[in-house]
Amino acid sequence: MSKSVILSCITTRYLLFSFVSLLLAYLYLPDLKSRTGRPNRNQGYEYEELSMTKAATDIVYDSGCCPLPFVPRPSAMPRSIPYIQHKFTFQTEHHGNQMKERKHAVKRAFEHSWNGYKNHAWLWDEVSPISGGHKSTLGGWGATLIDSLDTLLIMGLDQEFEKAIESLSDIDFSSPGALGINVFETNIRYLGGLLSAYDLTDGKHQILLEKARQLGDFLYGAFDTPNGIPQTRWNWSNPSPTHEAPRESIFLAELGSLSLEFTRLSQITGDEKYLDALQKITDLLHNTQNSTKLPGLWPVLFDPQAMQFSSTHFTLGGMADSTYEYLVKEFVLLAGRSDKYRDMYISAVESMKKNLLFHGMNQDGRRTLFAGNIRFVSETGQETFEYQTEHLKCFLGGMVGIGSKVFNRPSDLSIARELVEGCIWAYELMPTGIMPEVLYISGCKNSRCEWDDERWLRGILGRSDEREMPLEVREAAEQIALIHGLRPPILEVADPSYRLRPEAIESIFILYRLTGERSLQDTAWRMFQNIEKYTRAEHGYAALDDTRNTESAKLDVMESFWFSETLKYFYLIFSDLDCLSLDEYVFNTEGHPFKYLNPESNEI
Repeated sequence: MSKSVILSCITTRYLLFSFVSLLLAYLYLPDLKSRTGRPNRNQGYEYEELSMTKAATDIVYDSGCCPLPFVPRPSAMPRSIPYIQHKFTFQTEHHGNQMKERKHAVKRAFEHSWNGYKNHAWLWDEVSPISGGHKSTLGGWGATLIDSLDTLLIMGLDQEFEKAIESLSDIDFSSPGALGINVFETNIRYLGGLLSAYDLTDGKHQILLEKARQLGDFLYGAFDTPNGIPQTRWNWSNPSPTHEAPRESIFLAELGSLSLEFTRLSQITGDEKYLDALQKITDLLHNTQNSTKLPGLWPVLFDPQAMQFSSTHFTLGGMADSTYEYLVKEFVLLAGRSDKYRDMYISAVESMKKNLLFHGMNQDGRRTLFAGNIRFVSETGQETFEYQTEHLKCFLGGMVGIGSKVFNRPSDLSIARELVEGCIWAYELMPTGIMPEVLYISGCKNSRCEWDDERWLRGILGRSDEREMPLEVREAAEQIALIHGLRPPILEVADPSYRLRPEAIESIFILYRLTGERSLQDTAWRMFQNIEKYTRAEHGYAALDDTRNTESAKLDVMESFWFSETLKYFYLIFSDLDCLSLDEYVFNTEGHPFKYLNPESNEI
């Protein structure tokens, strides 16, 4: 590395160091540029020059007789990632002004929420939006503060960002406020938030990298097991003296959703140990994907003692979702260096289309798709299909849309559009205009559905026969629908609450950026207005108890993803198109954008 390149990447703070300190740094930090600031396109692929530092060659499990070998990073040459964002045409002055007004309305909602947190729960994990109380639910490190850093930057709330940065020095990731931590949530919220803010500020604030590395090293300790499978519910204060593999089953989402954050940390620091840790999991997923009961998909539970997937439940929703999402995103972040992520993504999507997708039955011929679940009876192996959807599954439209562009699968874009349309429809079916957590829908698995009133009513009663319904049975089904607020074709609302979730607006935002369909902006605005109307509280926005009831009670809960995802995606869909372009950033499952470099840009 030339002296000019090194100097161009060193922050002002480091210019105060002595010549001796600089020389030592040059000798012992081979990839100095990635440690002192995020390289820009003109500085080349930051992870092309990753060095095998001593830290990188440390073996996680080093207390047994047979330590795990270090897994080298993908060595293939980078590939061009196709540009995926739509080439937008000129917008009218009226449309531009309208979008500014909507964007500012979202910003005001964020400021109201932020003030509630700042005034009543500073450095706690969450504020209670109704009572003004505070709580620590995620390690006690100020989850909302760190989860909000990049949103503060995106919305131009610079003074609030600086105040938050100053408070980072009061957070010590070596000493959580809880004896046990959730590794998955800590990774996506805290580590993701720190790395994203570091990217968005071009490495200006070294404390972001210092804290990210401190947290990364802390999380790395969870991998200190004989088989490389991390402790996902980690009692960090009392590690097992034998460094045992986890005893409890692990959710698929927890197993496969560490890759983006650990990869970005390795790219920035030059330390490959984080990549090494996650690639052991990648190999496990790759080697088992086509040997499950639904080849291409993994069941929701993994047995870390037996090193096998033992569950008979397959879903793309909660407990599984982000593992699938990360396949295409990790491929992008690695600039296509690993075919494993491409192959796994394509296998998963093909299996999803064959086994899990179903069409919603509706009266107006609307083209909607949902992803159901499949369960196998352990004793007989009999397959049961569940016509269930949930808000968490609404990420699928965005994922399939991005994959259609990245992997040149144009027919998948129409599937993405219908998946998004299904979630929009689920919002519209509720009296509040807000989709509930979980519902069951009358639908058809292998073909489009013509409306059948009796089929819907039979489904409400749990009947699958095609016989004509007696009048009294029909009236009983209609009464159940009335009592439970079931609009056609809803069969059951298993969980009517709304937790301020972001998945629907996330996919609407992505589809808008991929297609340029302005009607999606209007849809997003209607959704935001309903959320504003029914969830606003004194100190923020509160989860809704029952989306079927316009007089529903509110719940005294406002999780940090309201700041990092929901409001961010609402803001971005009304923002300038070059604000976090999908051709420059990849978002983690908590809505944190990471910078990636595309060989096709010819700017590196």
